[in-house]
Amino acid sequence: MGRSDRAAGPDRAAALELDREAVLAANQALYEALENGDLEAVEAIWLGAADADDKGGVVCVHPGWPVLRGRAQVTRSYMLIMMNTEYIQFFLTDVEVEVQGDVALVTCTENILSGGEAEEEGELGPLVGGKVVSTNLFRRTADGWRLWSHHGSPVLTSGDDEDED
Repeated sequence: MGRSDRAAGPDRAAALELDREAVLAANQALYEALENGDLEAVEAIWLGAADADDKGGVVCVHPGWPVLRGRAQVTRSYMLIMMNTEYIQFFLTDVEVEVQGDVALVTCTENILSGGEAEEEGELGPLVGGKVVSTNLFRRTADGWRLWSHHGSPVLTSGDDEDED
């Protein structure tokens, strides 16, 4: 191994770590935008018009939803979620990032706390919790790492059936 090869190794490792950090920041920005109900910020995290249009280029699967393709369907889905969710907070666990060239894969568990529907007008509804395992696929663009695909799958938890003996 030549001297230049040894120098390239640590440089590559440092560049990979910078990419991992940038992807993690983009992933976190998605969830913060959702918590804040900021549709423009959500849209900015997805691939832009240069890479995706209203018919394709991005793909999203929310738990229980059909496959959504294109910026128009994806944006509309987030708009509907935000319009119908009074409160939402994400606690991400099991976050793993893999970067391969200009593509990065993030897997995580979304521990979701959201506000349920209030029984009476003007009151806060009950908090409801849930878990979703998500895969977020990012692509490197001239504007940084952008979300290409999101797939969320609900984690089924056991009920209280055992308590009814």
